[in-house]
Formats: sequence, structure tokens, C-alpha cells
Amino acid sequence: MNLIVLASGSKIRSRLLENAGISHVVDAAFVNETELKEKLRKDRIGIEPATQTLAQTKAAAIAKRHPGAYVIGADQILELDDWWFNKPRDMEQAVATLKILRGHTHRLVSAVSVYHDNESLWKYVETANLTMRDFSDTFIERYIAESGLEILESVGGYRLERTGAQLFARIEGNYFTILGLPLLALLEFLREVGVLTE
Repeated sequence: MNLIVLASGSKIRSRLLENAGISHVVDAAFVNETELKEKLRKDRIGIEPATQTLAQTKAAAIAKRHPGAYVIGADQILELDDWWFNKPRDMEQAVATLKILRGHTHRLVSAVSVYHDNESLWKYVETANLTMRDFSDTFIERYIAESGLEILESVGGYRLERTGAQLFARIEGNYFTILGLPLLALLEFLREVGVLTE
């Protein structure tokens, strides 16, 4: 049986794999994403290849520790008006992020990469566009209070799979991509290489 390793500490990504019937272990790669993103921006790397670089960096780092395993790296960048957002460091910054995003359409770029025996086998990038409605400060405060610290795990300060859906007026894109893992494309690849059987 092929060992599948998720090189991400994201509970949501792990849950997506689990719900899809993909048995896996989690071995999170500790990459300084903020520093790497800043370097990529300085080098004028576009958002899609930058997101892919982050995903590949995670997968490559963990592949060294799991010979023979299929190692999945994934990452996501949120962009608004050419600005790349980082995960909020605290609830105050989460509030500030939501105030910036409200009333605007932002892009979520999600990338996934698979390594096997230190070799990059596959990579994929997908984009979603999300338009937030122009909600009030009172709504933000209520949303933050109800959501708790979990929203600090999301780059936009929201969790679409919960009450975060109420923040939006329109969403264009794949649901799994918005959650940070282009799952359908990944499953197709795993079938192609025989990790998954029909």
C-alpha cells in the first residue's frame, strides 16, 4: 500500500483528504511562508508560480523524510489589488483584514504539489474569485466572536465552510480550491499513477 503524507499542518486539508477516503499521515513542513513570499515578490514572481513554489517547497522538504511515500504539499495566497495577504497573527489583525476585504473581490490561488522519492511528480494551480458584501463593523465583531481562534488559520480571516459564508455576495471557483486544496485534480492524478484504484 502506498503511503501518502500531507506536508501541511492544515486541519482542513487533512479533513478533505480523510473525507475523500484518502488514508494519510500528517508531517507538517515548517517553512517561513512570509519570508519566502516576500522574496518571491521582490523577484517579481507572479502569484500563480509563487503559490506553486510554496507548495513545492513544503513537499520537497518532507519528501526527504519519507522514502517511497507520495508527499502532498499545498499552499494558498490571497490577493487584493496586487497585495498578498498573510494569515492574521491575532484577532485584531483578522478584523483589520476583513475590513479591507469587505465590498471587494479578491483572488484565492491554491496550489498542490506531489513529490515521490525527492522527485516532483505533479503540480497544479487553481484560482477562485470571491466577492465580499459590504457588511457592517457590528457584523464583523459578531462573526469574530462566534468563529473563535480558528479563523487565524485562514489567510483571509474567514472559514467559508462555517458562518463565513455569510460574508460573501458572490463566489466563482471550486469549493475545495477555496478551502486550500484543489482536491478533484489531486484525486485524478492519484488515480493516474495508481495510488488510487477505480
